[in-house]
Amino acid sequence: MIDLFIIKVGGNVIDNPALLQSFLGKFAAISAKKILIHGGGKVATRIGDKLGIESKYVDGRRITDADTIDVVTMVYGGLVNKQLIAQLQAKGCNAIGLTGADGNIIPATKRPVKDIDYGFVGDVKPEQVNIAPVVALLEAGIMPVFAPLTHDGKGQILNTNADTIASSLAIALSAKYNVRLLYCFEKKGVLSDPNDDNAVINLINKEIYQQLLDQKVLSDGILPKLTNAFGAIDNGVKEVLIGHAEDVLSNTTDQVAGTLIC
Repeated sequence: MIDLFIIKVGGNVIDNPALLQSFLGKFAAISAKKILIHGGGKVATRIGDKLGIESKYVDGRRITDADTIDVVTMVYGGLVNKQLIAQLQAKGCNAIGLTGADGNIIPATKRPVKDIDYGFVGDVKPEQVNIAPVVALLEAGIMPVFAPLTHDGKGQILNTNADTIASSLAIALSAKYNVRLLYCFEKKGVLSDPNDDNAVINLINKEIYQQLLDQKVLSDGILPKLTNAFGAIDNGVKEVLIGHAEDVLSNTTDQVAGTLIC
């Protein structure tokens, strides 16, 4: 019996107003305990451009220098997070916006410089997540919405991958709840053919995963999600579901429409 759903919504959903509103309506209708983790989409890039702060990426990962951490803190922790909270309140969902710094919930370590200096980027260990404030909110009927920001315990905010925050929260909260972790994005699930949106693989276990890797049928973009998914499963999370944002409500039932990882 799953009694907590931890749901991460992707940046492409955040960037699509119609899809976002549909997702939030279905998310609000989930009657069970739930947590939402959101990315920032392209909003930080647009705001940065207006401020004359250029976005820099290496292999698709944002370089978070001193100017950029200010922008993402304002945009992720402020603009995007509070807009989501207001929209959820309008749908009768009593939500509260948080970062990892609030309540010391998600401390992190600044990523060490190796070949690339990612700047103010945080790496999280699930065993360091402080679940007590989150449990208190959930038991009070208040739904946490996390922006992808953590802190180093020394006063510095850190930009942190939202998928990682979701899996770390799921692992930590598995000590208290039976958790299903959902990654909601603009695809229907893990696809056996990246060019066919209907070629959904409904179930993946470790044996099937290895076969898919050997056959090289998985797209590069889905591999980090699967790595996070199996990392969560290996550390106490009951189930992980990768699917379309439109299917979020059905994917909190036994009638899943995406890819179930177990």
